Amino acid sequence: MTDKIRHKVEEVTGLAKEKTGDATDNERLQAEGATEQTEANVKQAGDHVADAARDARDALGGRH
Repeated sequence: MTDKIRHKVEEVTGLAKEKTGDATDNERLQAEGATEQTEANVKQAGDHVADAARDARDALGGRH
């Protein structure tokens, strides 16, 4: 669960940086925020795949 929380925090932090960059016309901050959001979204997608695999295993009786 901690990875999911960490990845969501990374996404929100990236969004805040991007919006701050927008408000201050700081292109570097905008780009950094957008990159952080993208990286966090990729990590979150990996979390979802892992959850789906675990759910599938459990549904097939593979709980141990």
